[in-house]
Amino acid sequence: MEQAKDGEEERDGARAGRAGADFLQLDPAEAPRGGLAGWLAERLRGAIADGRLPTGSRLPATRALAAELGVSRGVVTEAYRRLSEGGQISGRGRNGTVVAAAPAPAPAPAAPAPAPPDGPFSADPGPDVFAELRAAPARYDLTPGVPSLSAFPRAAWLRAERAVLDGLSAADLGYGDPAGTPALRRAVAGWLARNRGIRAAPGDVVIVAGVSQALSMLVPVLAERGIDAVAVEEPGSMGVRRHLAGRGAATPPVPVDRHGIRVAALRATGARAVMLTPAHQFPTGVVLGGERRRELADWARAGGLVIEDDYDAEHRYDRPPVAAFRSLLPDRVCYLGSVSKLLAPALRTGWIVPPPELRGPLAAAKRDDDLGNAVLPQLVLARLMDSGDMERHLRFLRRRHRLRRDAMIAALAAGLPDARVHGAAAGLHLTVTFGGDFDDTALAAAALAEGVKTQPLSWHRRLPGPPGLVLGYAACSPGAIAEAVALLARARRGFPGPPRR
Repeated sequence: MEQAKDGEEERDGARAGRAGADFLQLDPAEAPRGGLAGWLAERLRGAIADGRLPTGSRLPATRALAAELGVSRGVVTEAYRRLSEGGQISGRGRNGTVVAAAPAPAPAPAAPAPAPPDGPFSADPGPDVFAELRAAPARYDLTPGVPSLSAFPRAAWLRAERAVLDGLSAADLGYGDPAGTPALRRAVAGWLARNRGIRAAPGDVVIVAGVSQALSMLVPVLAERGIDAVAVEEPGSMGVRRHLAGRGAATPPVPVDRHGIRVAALRATGARAVMLTPAHQFPTGVVLGGERRRELADWARAGGLVIEDDYDAEHRYDRPPVAAFRSLLPDRVCYLGSVSKLLAPALRTGWIVPPPELRGPLAAAKRDDDLGNAVLPQLVLARLMDSGDMERHLRFLRRRHRLRRDAMIAALAAGLPDARVHGAAAGLHLTVTFGGDFDDTALAAAALAEGVKTQPLSWHRRLPGPPGLVLGYAACSPGAIAEAVALLARARRGFPGPPRR
């Protein structure tokens, strides 16, 4: 009775003007008369059941929650006791009270419609095809574009993070410059000067959440200037092509040969902008040759804009470094880069170095889009770049990736001797093409059935060409690569081509 009386008095106090708790939006005024502890227990039990309080999450201290709700501490203690007896929560000393287990789940909803028989490798891949491929279970993942994530420099990152936090003022925790923190813009300018031959002032750099955001900002900025088509390489990245098209840009294809993009074909499209990967063309791996660079520079000086995606140029093994195209023609090149291939895609940090006339509009677009990237990771990344830790990490990655590339080349020679290998001198992937006339999406589907993820070359082309696969090697150990290629060879046996063993 005494406990009920306390509950009624506290409930009436709450109805007289208390606001309730931010925690689970609890409002004691909702409780029935005399049942405050039971109401609180049921609200907590419901939050545990529907996942708002997942297993392992920590509940507020009884004194703190009671004060926030404006009830006696005994009400909260009683609610916690009931949940503890039911096995939903447990006390862990200094670690407080934590969720131990959810109640038995409700009956499961009806099963979703079955996936297409070929999974992500249907005849017409949809807009979510890359997400579907990432989600597909497989023993080995040879999809391109991922570095050795196990090599992420955790110790160096933690050192940099501690150093940043030690020197951080309260003002530094406010909203930052939407175009990027001055520290990171300076660090990126220095990194590009040292590693890519680009001379840029910190004020020339705009920090973005990866190349995808850069394109999302760039397409409307170009449209305002009457540029509604961005020519793309053929073959070239399906993801980039779809991203540009999804923002409203036409994407006429321009063939690529062993010297890079064919500039005469670019002129024939009439497009005033072109998206290129000149240092290591995706997916073929060719380098834009000297004569083609001169032709492309002439095209750009006549009013064209080059959008340079320098996505993996730092990863080179058997050839001298190739300077970024922007280093030759800064006034006509919009340069894009990121740390996705240097550190990890999860950081979602990249940069644009635009021509002068686009700098202001792109900085304004970034401000309007999201007010700027998170400040703390920018400061940590700047510290990594300035300290030399990033260069040390890159040297380590080059050694590791070279070994993995060599393992893949050896495995392909042994298991798929009819495969022609392209783009081995740099990057994080190889492209292989095959003789014979068959659907390479069917081969990729067969490989997935054997436990290996890869991408069919046809995803990245719109014009006719030989069947092939794009094989990432950076994220797998040499032993795993050998096993994966052996499974690819087994999948390949069901397709036409030269006689196989």
